[in-house]
Parts: sequence; structure tokens; C-alpha cells
Amino acid sequence: MKVLVATEKPFAAAAVNGIREEIEAAGNELVMLEKYTEKAQLLDAVKDVDAMIIRSDKVDAEVLDAAKQLKIVVRAGAGYDNIDLAAATAHQVVAENTPGQNSNAVAELVFGLLVMAARGFYNGKSGSELLGKKLGILAFGNVGRNVARIAKGFGMDIYAFDAYCPKEAIEAAGVKAVDNQDALFETCDVVSLHIPATPETKQSINAALVGKMKKGGVLVNTARKEVINEPELIELMKTREDLKFVTDIKPDADAEFAQFEGRYFSTPKKMGAQTAEANINAGIAAAKQINAFFKDGDTKFQVNK
Repeated sequence: MKVLVATEKPFAAAAVNGIREEIEAAGNELVMLEKYTEKAQLLDAVKDVDAMIIRSDKVDAEVLDAAKQLKIVVRAGAGYDNIDLAAATAHQVVAENTPGQNSNAVAELVFGLLVMAARGFYNGKSGSELLGKKLGILAFGNVGRNVARIAKGFGMDIYAFDAYCPKEAIEAAGVKAVDNQDALFETCDVVSLHIPATPETKQSINAALVGKMKKGGVLVNTARKEVINEPELIELMKTREDLKFVTDIKPDADAEFAQFEGRYFSTPKKMGAQTAEANINAGIAAAKQINAFFKDGDTKFQVNK
């Protein structure tokens, strides 16, 4: 079988070496397309491959049309909104992600952003501590659980809401479960977002919801920018001069958010999974999942139907 690694933003060399070892040990062939600059290059590369590993690269109907032999595509990471799932299903292509591989990296970044916000972006003035503060985690998946683990070390009071995770599972992790996201925002000093971008969640973090936060509230977004209702959050921050917003996903309205100096920060690009360890873990996990698919028909991490 021929496996393509198509990465506009390349994997680290150690990740590529690990992927190659996994793929070739299983008797499969690995081909690389790195730092491509035009979609035409991707369309040409997929023509004769049986499997693909991607990062943030887009796999849409046009790519799937060109990939006549493709049987599986694996997104090395948790989010998979760069794959057209309906088109993959229509082309009888299995789409998978690698959940959990980037989780610690994202969780650590949450606290990098949060400490910076609590200390007034290191402006030389008195800030605040995280000890004893109420932290709300919206969605208690792999990242949310790692955020909770780290928060315990800071001595925070931890709450969570997840519409798809039973209260018992949240509380078993030593976290207080609340009944809905409104209660989470009303209760907590800090809310960290870990929801995917779905029709239900897009634009759901709006003025009505964030406006429920206590004075001095901090909103942290390391999930997807689409979940934020940017125009409403901007208007809210104009009237609520106590609120802070930190994110590793540059908003579309970044220039407008910039007016909130000392209350807003965005990294230059998506940074949650940008560690050497996460890069390697996700890439090798993707290779192992492809080998398992071809050997045993394993589709444990399939995200399309």
C-alpha cells in the first residue's frame, strides 16, 4: 500500500522518521509532500495513494475525486473540520483523527495563556493568583481532563460541563459537574473552551453567555475560532472593561480585539499542538492507525459514517 504524508506545515524530522519506520515495517510505501504551495500539487500527489496522513491540510471533494485509490485519511490531531466528512463517506473513504495525542500540549498552553492574563500580561503592575479561583472547563474530553489535572496543581476549584459526558464521569475525575454551560459561566472566574466546531457550537460563545461571568472573568479559547461570536464579544468587552480574552487562534476580527490592550491576547498562529512531543506523537499514531486499518480493518478512530 502507498501512504502519502501531505503536510503544508511539515512534521518535525523525528516525527517523519517515526512515521516512516511504522509504515515501512508493515511493508507499505511512504511518500512525502511537504511545504506544498498550490492545491494542484496535492491533487497530483493523491492520484495513486491508498492512504493519507495530514495535519491542517484540507481534504475536500476535489481532493477525494482525484484520489481514485484512497481508502483512508488520518488527521494527525484531534480536530478534523479540515476533512469534508460527507464527501469522504460518499467516496467510501474512512476518515480518522488521533485523539489524545496533542492533549497535554494544548492543556499546558491553556495555563501559559492563563498565567499571563492573571498577571496583567506582565505589565509590571500587581496581578492575581490562580490559587482558589474557580475554573470552568467546557467539554471534558482528552484536553479538558488534562486541563483539570494541571489545575489541581495550581490549587484551583474546578468545574466542568459536557453535554456528552455523564456527570458521574466528571466527578470521578475529582471535578464538580454543573448542569449546563450557563451555570459554568455564572459560577467560574475562568472558563476554558474545549468544544469542537459543529453546527450546534459555532457562534455559541456569545455576549449573553460570556456576560454571565463574574467581574474580572477570563475566557480562554484553545478550541476553534468559529465557536466565538466575535462581533458580540467585542461589543461586550467594550461595556465590560473587566473581562479578558486570550486565545491561540487569531480571530477574524483580531484588529478590532486589539483595542482591548491589556485584556486581549492571541498567538500569531494556532499553537496548541505546536510542541515537538505532540508533533511526534500524533504523526506516529496516524501511521499506526493506517497500518491497523490495512492489517485488520480497524476503524476505531473513524469520524465519518
